Amino acid sequence: MNTYTEKSKLRVQLNNIQSMSKSIGLVPTMGNLHAGHIELIKAAKAKTDYVVCTIFVNPLQFGAHEDLDAYPRTLDSDIQKLTAEGCDCLFAPSVIEIYGSDLKDQTFVRVPRLSEIFCGRSRPGHFDGVATIVIKLFNIVRPDVAFFGLKDYQQFLIIKKLIIDLALDIEITGVEIQRDDSGLALSSRNNYLNTEQKISAALLYQCLLDTAEEIQHGDQKFVELEQAAIDRLAHAGVRPDYYSICNAEDLQPASKLDRKIVILVAADVGPSRLIDNVRFEL
Repeated sequence: MNTYTEKSKLRVQLNNIQSMSKSIGLVPTMGNLHAGHIELIKAAKAKTDYVVCTIFVNPLQFGAHEDLDAYPRTLDSDIQKLTAEGCDCLFAPSVIEIYGSDLKDQTFVRVPRLSEIFCGRSRPGHFDGVATIVIKLFNIVRPDVAFFGLKDYQQFLIIKKLIIDLALDIEITGVEIQRDDSGLALSSRNNYLNTEQKISAALLYQCLLDTAEEIQHGDQKFVELEQAAIDRLAHAGVRPDYYSICNAEDLQPASKLDRKIVILVAADVGPSRLIDNVRFEL
């Protein structure tokens, strides 16, 4: 696996790949790789000729009191996992390499409305930071296809809109959520949880499944279903931020006419903010 920390050296390699008419797949990550990330690599290898994984803990998407400094950084282990999976290239730049020496003067990319609801409401500026780094990585790597996990479904829709609005010739592929045996969606922030907290966190997925089942059996009292799930989570010591039944295409509150549904949840469990979702069609 080729490893680069500088944009200019990476571009030389990618220019060579493109000159051979090979397709490039991009898997952007913040490192601390787990089985969910590896599924992204597998999907990229199956669909493109040359796979580039990026590892960059992006300071622009962390709020003032969030876990930027504590976020796990495990580059040596990540390199071993990527090598074992047959990833072709790793780009692991520094903050200065990506943003220069003054973050305050950065140009931001912003996707309206979708960035302002749910996690965007609770984490102001988060999705501006996401959109900005994604566009930077797209411009650096120039991929044919980019792969994103569907655990952060709001982010996935934001990136799809970004592609459409800016007329970028990049295919966006979503990869299904990977879970542990309890159903808990895999996340680097699961590392912060103790055994008892992991048991509580697994209730997120169970609530999503139960709500989805009730809807599929004909219950369309969406507000009541949301509140029942929130109460159930709170009773278990989970601190819900939101639990929302939405149209899966635009994240507007679901109506009785909608056929594509997503149920989104974000909650604090112990020291971790966790997100999850289920999607289904009626």
